[in-house]
Amino acid sequence: MTQTDLSKSLSLRRAFDLEILRREDERLAREERDRAQQEADHAAASALYDILASDPDFLRERGLKLERTRYAVTLDHPDFRLRAYFEAGEASVSSADKRTATTPTAAPRKQGVATSVSGALDLFAHYLADESASC
Repeated sequence: MTQTDLSKSLSLRRAFDLEILRREDERLAREERDRAQQEADHAAASALYDILASDPDFLRERGLKLERTRYAVTLDHPDFRLRAYFEAGEASVSSADKRTATTPTAAPRKQGVATSVSGALDLFAHYLADESASC
């Protein structure tokens, strides 16, 4: 290819257009990854909620109220709150003592991270056993 042929095939406009297309492709791929992750987090929260809701007698016996938002599952008791929040493929699970709280949203006393629904369930059971022993 001669210098003249090369200069005819290259242009700032063409390079700019290609860069804009590359960036748009990256943006669309990033948005798709984010959407898929959000769907997975929502599905995990729904799965944990369904597991907990499958035994309403146990919840009633323990004085627990089960709630769910898009990414979070909460077990609320007059004395404490257990919460799992799903984000980026992990569940942040916390236990908060409402007896010493000065606001309606008590600060967590214990926090853990689970990488699965079963891991979040195990942390809920662990924290509930801790709270039951102290009530």
